[in-house]
Amino acid sequence: MTGIGDDPFVTAVKPLVDAMGGEMLAPGEAGADDVVLSWEGADVVAVRLPQLADSLDHILAALERKQGRPLADLDRKAKQEVVRVLEARGAFSVRHGVETVASALGVSRFTVYNYINAQEEKRARGREGGSGVKPS
Repeated sequence: MTGIGDDPFVTAVKPLVDAMGGEMLAPGEAGADDVVLSWEGADVVAVRLPQLADSLDHILAALERKQGRPLADLDRKAKQEVVRVLEARGAFSVRHGVETVASALGVSRFTVYNYINAQEEKRARGREGGSGVKPS
């Protein structure tokens, strides 16, 4: 990333790139799958996106840092919230996503599926007006 570190645009997008687990490169070093970001008509930085499986590991690590302790040490409610966040971010579309998350949380795959199903039921109740009574 030579020559781009002091650019204000690079400084502005760095937290986002870091959160995704991406890598910043000089625009001239960009490959076909990299994303070149331009500002005011000039290419400023290229971003190499991580592989999806690496992204999941990166997201899990970020959630662990945010919680301040290993995800496996969280209580049930906090683990359910982690699963909700991961589901919203598409973690379970990654091959072996459920297994990876279950391992990080110290629970079984069955438990992760139960957490996912509970979230889906909660959303369904919300669409039905939250009364818990299904319309006939």
